[in-house]
Amino acid sequence: MSSLIEQAAERLAKIREAGIELPDLSDPGGGVPVPSVASAPAEPPSVVVTPTPPLSRQVQLDLAALAAAGFLVPAAPRSHMADQYRVIKRPLIANATARGKARVEHGNLIMMTSAMPGEGKSFTSINLAMSIASELDHTVMLVDADVARPSVLKKLGMTEAPGLLDLLEGKAEMSDVLMRTNIDKLTILPSGRPHPKSTELLASDAMRQLLADMATRYADRIIIFDSPPLLLTTEARVLATQMGQVVVVVQAGTTLQADVQHALSTIDQCPIRMLLLNKARTDTQGAYGYGYGYGYGYGESYSYGGSGGSAADAQAGPVPAQGQADATKTG
Repeated sequence: MSSLIEQAAERLAKIREAGIELPDLSDPGGGVPVPSVASAPAEPPSVVVTPTPPLSRQVQLDLAALAAAGFLVPAAPRSHMADQYRVIKRPLIANATARGKARVEHGNLIMMTSAMPGEGKSFTSINLAMSIASELDHTVMLVDADVARPSVLKKLGMTEAPGLLDLLEGKAEMSDVLMRTNIDKLTILPSGRPHPKSTELLASDAMRQLLADMATRYADRIIIFDSPPLLLTTEARVLATQMGQVVVVVQAGTTLQADVQHALSTIDQCPIRMLLLNKARTDTQGAYGYGYGYGYGYGESYSYGGSGGSAADAQAGPVPAQGQADATKTG
């Protein structure tokens, strides 16, 4: 019996003798149209992609204009004002980081306020944030919590924008409203759109949750809140209940001690309260320590029905507030 190969060869020979053209089997097409079949691409390896949250909005501060207006800016020459803010910020940072002390809840949340308008709290808030931004180990967020009369963005040369109140209403996410600046370690949270129930929003569970998240999410971040005066609005008193530290800016020679005492009594639940004596003139420029001030050459104005204040070559320094206020000038 012939093998299968021999039988196939005989059949192939007979087909050729009959004049039938056979395709070239060495050619995949073989001269005969063959339906094209697209080969499926190889499946890529399975990769889990984690969504990247949108970055905060980048804004450019005019540092030259801010320096001309009397604000601290990075890379500025060493000055008496810069040295005094180093004195002011050091105990605040120590309290925020619990260095050598028992930890203060929300110690990195610092509220800047005053008894009355025109005492320099917004100017102080901005410069304190600028000074802390120069730290090697800390970042700083400046929050305009004066929701009735916001001024931080205006002082920094920017227009008002959505911010804190929009977050509390659920109309925005933090990444939508937080502003990254051209100062590497400084971010800004505007006050947001005015709201008729701003006090209730600041006292809401949403605010407590927001502050708790802000206080714990970034261990190296100091958060400064520029808030309204304590004796003219209720927002500051509500906000103080959530703060770890409160600094009351007092204008030397102007603010009544009774007003300071009254203001402090409204925030007696805050674990750390300090006074910062502003526009206190000293005979010695360049001195260090509590009660010695920084040069203050910027016109501060506030429109709560009181007159604004301005002073050239005025000075300030923090004084711890233990029990009753001591608004006397030191140094």
